[in-house]
Amino acid sequence: MMRQIFSGGAAALALVAMTPVATAQESTVDKRVERLEKQMRAVQRSVFPGGSPAFFEGEIAPDNTPGERVKSSAPVIDLTARVDALEEQLQALTGQTEQNAYQLRELEKQFTAYKAEMDKKLAAPATAETAALAPAVARTTTTTAPARKPAEKPAADKGDASRLALVKKVEVPATGNEVEDAYTYGYRLWDAKLYPEAEAQLKQVVAKWPKNNYASYAQNLLGRAYLDEDKPSLAAVAFYNNYKDRPNGARAPHSLMYMGVALTELGRKADACKAFRELEEVYGDKAPKDVRDDAAAAKSKAGC
Repeated sequence: MMRQIFSGGAAALALVAMTPVATAQESTVDKRVERLEKQMRAVQRSVFPGGSPAFFEGEIAPDNTPGERVKSSAPVIDLTARVDALEEQLQALTGQTEQNAYQLRELEKQFTAYKAEMDKKLAAPATAETAALAPAVARTTTTTAPARKPAEKPAADKGDASRLALVKKVEVPATGNEVEDAYTYGYRLWDAKLYPEAEAQLKQVVAKWPKNNYASYAQNLLGRAYLDEDKPSLAAVAFYNNYKDRPNGARAPHSLMYMGVALTELGRKADACKAFRELEEVYGDKAPKDVRDDAAAAKSKAGC
């Protein structure tokens, strides 16, 4: 009987001793769950910026709770393991969110710099009328110039002997002025109605000497070669680029007028009228008389 009393007392004491341990375990887990909930709300605020402070807690902080975790019974161990896993997932999500935010900021910086650079390149003393023409002209086909030396005979199809013979008849200038000779040779090819060869030569002049005065002449003549070759869409692009890139160039008024002609041939009469109106507003009487005369005839044809 005495042994039974002692055994029962020992069991009761053990149960009483375990009660605060279990309570402490549950309290620790509850605190961790509460902290995880706060951290998750902080992550939500990071993922959805601009949220009301009433719904999002402060920044995520590491767990600095002093002391070791209380040794747990089986159910509490299972719950603690689940909380540990949740903490690890939350840390990974937080790290990914911070990385995504950093990458987004870097992309925004790069885009801002790119936009500023493009705005600077496109800045020109043109009115809103020309700005309205840009999308229409930009939709047309563009071409790139094949690289070859200026003032050299363009290579013709080996099988086209007659074409090669025509090209050879065009004299290559040799005055010693490299830029002038390159442009003059392009002009001679155009005058001989060898339009593909002229276009290649004129593109080379613009590409190699974009700031030279002859670039305005070459780009304008390139557009005329396209017009003569019955390629008004390419011509409109060439004329627009010459006016946009070199508004003070010697052939800028000519290009603006011819752009209206090209747009008329494309059936874009409203846009053509904008180009003619731009010519009057920007250059007025400063435009050469032949350009003003040609523009008046072209306006009548377009029905402006």
